[in-house]
Amino acid sequence: MSISILEACRKRKRRPKIYGFHTFADSGCPISPVGPFRDNVRMFLRECAQLEDYNLDGMPIWCTLLVHETQSFVVPLYTIEEDVMSSNQRSCDQCRSTGWSKHFLSKRKYHVIIPIVGDWNRPLEVGIFDLHTHLLHGLIHSNGFGHLLCINGIEGGSKYLSGREIMDLWDRICTNLRVRKMTVEDVSKKKSMDLRLLHGVAYGHPWFGRWGYKFSRGSFGVTEQNYNRAIEILSSLELDTIVRDFSGTDRCREIKRILRCYRDMSETQLITLRDILRFMLTVKSCASIRKKSVMAAAATPPYTSKPSPQMALRKKSLMKDKSTKCRRFSTVIASMDSRWSRKRLESAAEVIVNALKENNAKNIGHGGMSRQDVRDAARMHIGDTGLLDYVLKAMHNVIVESHIVHRAVNPTTRLLEYTIRELNKGVEVNESEQEVLEEPLPPGPLEHGTDIYREIAYLYVNVLLNYPAESGLVSLASQAVLDSKHFVKDWPFRDEAEQLLTYVCQVMPSFLDVEAKLTWKLAPGELVMVPLHAPLLELKRRAEFALRDTYCIMENIVITEVENMEEMEDEEVLFGVIESGSEVWFRGTGIDPESELRFEGGDDSWLVKCECGAEDDDGERMVACDICEVWQHTRCHGIEDSEIAPPLFVCQGCCTCLAPLRAESAFKFESIEDHLLLPPAMEFGAELTFMERYIDQ
Repeated sequence: MSISILEACRKRKRRPKIYGFHTFADSGCPISPVGPFRDNVRMFLRECAQLEDYNLDGMPIWCTLLVHETQSFVVPLYTIEEDVMSSNQRSCDQCRSTGWSKHFLSKRKYHVIIPIVGDWNRPLEVGIFDLHTHLLHGLIHSNGFGHLLCINGIEGGSKYLSGREIMDLWDRICTNLRVRKMTVEDVSKKKSMDLRLLHGVAYGHPWFGRWGYKFSRGSFGVTEQNYNRAIEILSSLELDTIVRDFSGTDRCREIKRILRCYRDMSETQLITLRDILRFMLTVKSCASIRKKSVMAAAATPPYTSKPSPQMALRKKSLMKDKSTKCRRFSTVIASMDSRWSRKRLESAAEVIVNALKENNAKNIGHGGMSRQDVRDAARMHIGDTGLLDYVLKAMHNVIVESHIVHRAVNPTTRLLEYTIRELNKGVEVNESEQEVLEEPLPPGPLEHGTDIYREIAYLYVNVLLNYPAESGLVSLASQAVLDSKHFVKDWPFRDEAEQLLTYVCQVMPSFLDVEAKLTWKLAPGELVMVPLHAPLLELKRRAEFALRDTYCIMENIVITEVENMEEMEDEEVLFGVIESGSEVWFRGTGIDPESELRFEGGDDSWLVKCECGAEDDDGERMVACDICEVWQHTRCHGIEDSEIAPPLFVCQGCCTCLAPLRAESAFKFESIEDHLLLPPAMEFGAELTFMERYIDQ
């Protein structure tokens, strides 16, 4: 259940601070930090949160109360500080799979959590970090690099909060606290559709792209260039090409019906797959809002007592607001920039009205005509189809002669239909504005989009996932997008602090003597701020403190000198010598190169080299060769995720070395050696020889 403001105040001994949900963490609300994240988060906890009277397995918990301005319920935002030195899980799986394995291990992690609604008024329990039901769960290392682990409510939301509201809050918090980079593994789904594929094709970016998240790295060797090219191929796929490629299949008729329905519904031309998916998602969004309004109205109990004059006046006003405004066709075309003359446009409109009147006579006034039928009937009198399309597009709630033309979508056939009715039936003309009428809405409004997601899912499954085999390029492009799960947002460096100089301090990697030839990207430097006229000694002192405070391996670091400033005295002023925002490299002592607390990815050293091109852990399932100990994807070797990985596995390279004449690929045996992958072309005798050699090793 949700927490009311009164209940939130009762649960705390001191009167808590309560902030607005939609304004919290805006610039200056309630703080405007300018320092690095490690300092800003402490200010945030001190100024904007209240320490709880219990802890989570020794970890302190702070709570910030946010009131939803429109619905007046209170949302608890918890911040938990995890001490990595005393934690059972010191390495970070998210850093490893996102390419940050060689970031130095941070001393602290900050978990930001909004629990599921049913747990809002309950204390947090051990194991909360492992739950995936939170409305929000973000993790930020003390160096400002973090991961959005969980967000529920995407494309719909919970009863109280939508996914977009939650994501807006999270983005404001990260921006306010000056987070440096934030990653997310996008595995979000809607109606069994992967949103990174659906939104990638419809909008050119994933759902998280609305907040600036971009491609970080792909799984199975997918590069950013591959990803962008795949999105381009899918989004530019023409609808006419889709119909042609599906001709001769049992899916062609349904696909043609869906494409025609939404093409008729749209007032702009839909040409590509991106056009129609974006339009369908827009229509679905409008239909969802309308459906919620109707349900809310239906849930309101009827008021049976006699209404007051004020209520009657309000009801009359609401009825007036719900009326449809119609304009004369002559007024509509006067404001349109057309290559056809006014006379030709009015003549075409009269032909269309006559066609609708004939249809009314045949159907005793109850039938509508589809756009295509109206167009075909009018073509018998006008050969210029461009003129007809132009006029049909403008004919929505317009008056032609003594008739009103309406346009709506038939909920049964899902096709755009035109209907006509006489002007003098229950309609009063406003004499002061001859071109405007106020007319009641026709009974039984035609609503489109009753099950649009079913049709979106049909296109998703058949076009994006099961395109005809003759065109394998579409299937490859879809797989490349699905294999791109890791996205990142980068907050650029902002040197906005007045009377302060900011430097990015890096430690020279000379302490890693055994790994002098670095094969990985260097860890990011730490932001250090000093007064405007501070000497070099002050920079060394503050850099020492920042590195000791942030990283486990640098707890005892002593900075001895600064690169390219060896001749500079410690008392000399930095201003005018080193520009603010520059990268500064330090040398120092007191770092243990053999420490187990070096990197976020852990101290384990492994080699990844898969045939797909992957050379680092990407978070996908892998198996190591028992001979060369190189890790490779199980999927790339035909081992399904539902299968148990073989306890003994030999990669293709080792098979080729052991049986160079006939080995081409690996396969699985069904006998006692069924878990040992061997070259497929080995004879039985060679098989035994191979096993003997393997056992001897």
